[in-house]
Amino acid sequence: MSTVVENIPGQYEVEDQPLDSQMTLSMGPQHPSTHGVLRLDLRMDGELVVKTIPDIGYLHTGMEKLFEYKKYQQGIVITDRMDYLNPLGNNLAYVMAAEKLLDLEIPERAQVIRVLMCELQRIASHMVWLGTHALDIGAMSVFFYCFRQREKILNLIESASGGRMTPSYFRIGGLMMDLPAGFERRCNQFLADFPEAMNTFETLVTGNTIWQSRTQGIGVISAEEAIDWGITGPMLRACGFEWDFRKKRPYSGYEQFQFDIPTGKNGDCFDRALVRVEEMRQSLRIIEQCVNQMPEGPYKSDHPLASPPLKDRTMHDIETLITHFLSVSWGPVIPPGEALGAIEGTKGNNGYYLVSDGGTNSYRTRIRTPSFPHIQALPLMCRGRLVPDLLAVLGAMDFVLADIDR
Repeated sequence: MSTVVENIPGQYEVEDQPLDSQMTLSMGPQHPSTHGVLRLDLRMDGELVVKTIPDIGYLHTGMEKLFEYKKYQQGIVITDRMDYLNPLGNNLAYVMAAEKLLDLEIPERAQVIRVLMCELQRIASHMVWLGTHALDIGAMSVFFYCFRQREKILNLIESASGGRMTPSYFRIGGLMMDLPAGFERRCNQFLADFPEAMNTFETLVTGNTIWQSRTQGIGVISAEEAIDWGITGPMLRACGFEWDFRKKRPYSGYEQFQFDIPTGKNGDCFDRALVRVEEMRQSLRIIEQCVNQMPEGPYKSDHPLASPPLKDRTMHDIETLITHFLSVSWGPVIPPGEALGAIEGTKGNNGYYLVSDGGTNSYRTRIRTPSFPHIQALPLMCRGRLVPDLLAVLGAMDFVLADIDR
């Protein structure tokens, strides 16, 4: 056994020992607290975690390669499967990259609806994180409270797009369709009900002494270390670093909305929870502004590469009919170039980098997902901790394996 030195409450500095003196514990890939097919190779010194080796790749689907064989519009369906808890965010990052290549002007109404739907999706994603994180550390009731609220959001998304988990609602140049009748009323009802639910969450979770003891001082990482590892999103802001793409690099008209960037101080699991809870309140502010200030106008650009000719015009001349047929079957022919669509996703920075060679398919698609760098920092946050602390770190990290393996 190696000598341990107490560093901060519950965390120990462990000395590296020869492998034959350490116990190897394999956690996963079938384990409820790994939130997917993630395997962790744990090197243990008694009950302490000396080293954590993430073993990824069990869910590899080759999504980046798939984009090279699909038309640009068909690629939107693939983005839904990337981070399946934030499909609309992935939709947006992808279409933004294509729109940059086409130099499209997006109608204001489409921009505001995109913001509205992405903020609804942010709350829904955080609901899954909070419910499953609480479940990981022994609080079962929170899971049911969170999923009750999430269902209300998924019903709103379904009413607009026809899909719940994979809506594919955004299109290059705008939206698939306009918001349905009655959407504003239903959205206002959600805005009226959700604040009370938020108060319940805080009472059950962040105000719970057991939760505090399981998360405070656990998985600590400094802002400098977080930046070095490429950590973004709520995990970075929990370290006290105020960075949010919606504020620092505004897109889709976010500069028009009033909201704050919540930050933490300690960079531990507890602060990550506080940041995400406050983020949901800020998302409510943005959604309310979207509903109250929704502009009139078209929901899609009239650019010929984004929208096919109107159907009634196709019966007037053969050229228009051919154009309509090619627009639907081929999709847009994007000029040569490269562009990056970067957004503040629910878990951090999402980015789609498209390279076009002038065809109907992307020559290369490179995806920057937040979960991949986050899981790289897991060994740093878990060294000298107990296995139950490791589960708390995993839950507070909020990752998705499809986001990592892709």
